[in-house]
Amino acid sequence: MIRRTFLTTTLLAGARSLVTAAGVPAGQLGICTFSCHQHWRAAAEAGKGALEPAMLKFRDPLTFCRYVRRLGAARVQTPLRGTAAAAMRREMEEASGGYEGEVRLPQADADIPAFETEVRRIREAGATVARAVFTGGRRYEIFSALGEYRSFYEQSRQTLARIEPVARKHRLKIAIENHKDHTAAELADLMQELSSEWIGVLVDTGNNLALLEDPRETIGTLAPHVMSVHLKDMALQPATEGFLLSEVPLGTGMLDLDGIIGTLRKVNPAIGIHLEMATRDPLKIPCLTDRYFATFPERRETHLEAAMARVKANPPKGPVPAVEGKGLGVLLAEEEKNNRDGLAWMREKLAG
Repeated sequence: MIRRTFLTTTLLAGARSLVTAAGVPAGQLGICTFSCHQHWRAAAEAGKGALEPAMLKFRDPLTFCRYVRRLGAARVQTPLRGTAAAAMRREMEEASGGYEGEVRLPQADADIPAFETEVRRIREAGATVARAVFTGGRRYEIFSALGEYRSFYEQSRQTLARIEPVARKHRLKIAIENHKDHTAAELADLMQELSSEWIGVLVDTGNNLALLEDPRETIGTLAPHVMSVHLKDMALQPATEGFLLSEVPLGTGMLDLDGIIGTLRKVNPAIGIHLEMATRDPLKIPCLTDRYFATFPERRETHLEAAMARVKANPPKGPVPAVEGKGLGVLLAEEEKNNRDGLAWMREKLAG
């Protein structure tokens, strides 16, 4: 606890001058499942005649691993999705690649046996870290009152207490993503209260812009707990009810990615850094509406003005990704290009 508090204070103090990334080993650079979510959706619908078989380049975790190696990734973060643990381990060992798992968190004590089974499978597959999220939704969309959020926060605290003994027993680190649910400070508080080497944070470099945070604030707060990374660059555009938030090709957005990775690796040099370039329409962040602030009313005063100034100061450098009205073949081609370009940028700028 003392060490983490010291690190938080130190990194926040230095957040305005982020450390420069230096020589990330190629084996730590990879890609996560959601970076190929259009292709996964197509794979799930393959039997419905939505696409020609030749368009489908993977169908399951094993073929996904082979596909991302062809894109240029040495490491992959994906759930097993029913794949045999031994088969995944063999696949990654033969390719000299790294595997990071994904696991669904238990909602109650009755869910612990299933959770432990999956943790065991992920370890058998060769992973030492697994990503998890508290919720798949966005705070300002799924909660309409402060009391609802407070109940969720308490459930999150209880969930961490449930999973820590299992993670410790099987020696699997569980990295909880900042997933547009908790603010960086709230997530860091949960980690500091638990204070376990087996539970930490998957730092998504762009998500907390949706909660009006300065990226330096997010990184400085979460860095002491980092166990994994989703690397993305972001573009902002003004909108009637707030602003639009888009993932854009690495190096073309507003984030200081080199500084962010340098700061995170200063705390944990061994972290896996996974591209997450979601090819989709811009997300609407309705921060000029009353509902948006229902679960953190103070943020209207503390964060809104600076967030809107950030939108104005950082217009997109080019067209942002959009998928509406495009055919599946076009979407899959654009997604693959975005991922190839992102992985190439990572190899050149982070490993170079």
